[in-house]
Amino acid sequence: MAATFVHREGDLLCPQCSGIYCLPVLLKCGHNICKICLQKFWKWKGSRECPVCRTVSVPERPPINLPLKIAAEEYQLQQSSKDQEVCFFHKEQLTLFCLNDDKPICSGCQMSTQHKVHECCTLEKAAQQKKTEFSTMLESFRKKLKMLEKTEVCWRETKEYIKTQADQNEKMIKEEFQTLHEFLQNEEMTRLQTLRQEEKVKTQVMCEKLELITNQIKCLASTISEVETALKAKDLSFLQEYKMMKKRVKCDFQEPECIRDILINSSKHLGLLKFGVWKKMSQIVYFVPITLDPNTAHFNLEFSQELSCVKYSRKQLLPNNIERCTSRLCVLGSSGFTSGKNSWTVEVGQSRDWYIGVARESIKRKKTVFLNPSEGFWVIGLTNGDTMWAQTSPPTKLCLKLMPEKITVELDCDKGKVVFVNAADRTTIYTFKDKFTERIFPYISPGISQEGTISNTLTIQPMNMTMNLV
Repeated sequence: MAATFVHREGDLLCPQCSGIYCLPVLLKCGHNICKICLQKFWKWKGSRECPVCRTVSVPERPPINLPLKIAAEEYQLQQSSKDQEVCFFHKEQLTLFCLNDDKPICSGCQMSTQHKVHECCTLEKAAQQKKTEFSTMLESFRKKLKMLEKTEVCWRETKEYIKTQADQNEKMIKEEFQTLHEFLQNEEMTRLQTLRQEEKVKTQVMCEKLELITNQIKCLASTISEVETALKAKDLSFLQEYKMMKKRVKCDFQEPECIRDILINSSKHLGLLKFGVWKKMSQIVYFVPITLDPNTAHFNLEFSQELSCVKYSRKQLLPNNIERCTSRLCVLGSSGFTSGKNSWTVEVGQSRDWYIGVARESIKRKKTVFLNPSEGFWVIGLTNGDTMWAQTSPPTKLCLKLMPEKITVELDCDKGKVVFVNAADRTTIYTFKDKFTERIFPYISPGISQEGTISNTLTIQPMNMTMNLV
């Protein structure tokens, strides 16, 4: 009887889940419904009603509609074949594509109530349109994959540099501690543990970020592979799989985040190292009012003496992290100021080229900018060893009888003033007046050494301080 059982279009769809019948049961009212759908409905309703007409069924279990079950299974078997070219309902060639339902249909389907008001076109036109859509998506995926792979390489280099940077910091810490007494070994171990803990935490962060981006790359590569395979399929096979494939490729790829403050905080470990120990030793020490932040330094800068001296050097292999200044040969201080008065003295010596002053936190660090207040810089500088300029717009030439070797920078955030003073005779060189709306950082730029000569060093001068124990 199953072989002669004839179904009209739509007879194989469950009225509850709208899918092909799975174990259809026949109710007393004559309606068919999936067995699982019926059980769920009865449990939710709390009564044995028909989901279609609400007729109450008898207490006995409704029988399985065997002919309908067989027909549904045959339909699913035919649908699973990728080379199916004949409509299951009308036994006609699949020559059209329904743009509303995204599936191939025959001319009989087009005239049926299900597709009569739908927009249809030929298989060839639909395949061309959908393949174009996938090709556009594929190109976008390839660009994103390239970006992710480039970011992965950068992050791996950063991860390796964290270890190198930690090792360098450890070496410098040990060198400093060699000058101290034996009883200070406990302090040394404490600082090394702090350093290694930071290395561990930040390395773990990079491992997690790398694992995330590696998974994104694998996912995107897999999606691209599936799309490429789908594009090589025949039009009909492609369109039959289109709907399911479209769902599969709908994935949200986020741009790689900018990882801030991921490098070892060298200023924390190396800056003011002796001063921190001095508090416990109750002895007279030198105190440097600001320390320089190597994570903001140009690739050609080298540091010494607890990050208080900087000079031009050979290019170093450093990560191009977001904090690093690459547009100019400069370095920022490790701490910024938002209020109060702050001052520090820079020994420029006999350097022929240099710039010193302050800069706001939001300066453009990767793009070339002018050194003037509108760009976030309040600095003065010496060029060619004989001409000093205040970097206003346009620059202001400073006429001095003698070039100072030590210059004090006095920053008053509340009054919006930056005053440059000759440390030798306390005469004012130049004064900037402005309004500061964000953190302001010390700015230092040493000159480029001439070939065959020793690079001059710019040094933050220490201050003599004493501590009286009460």
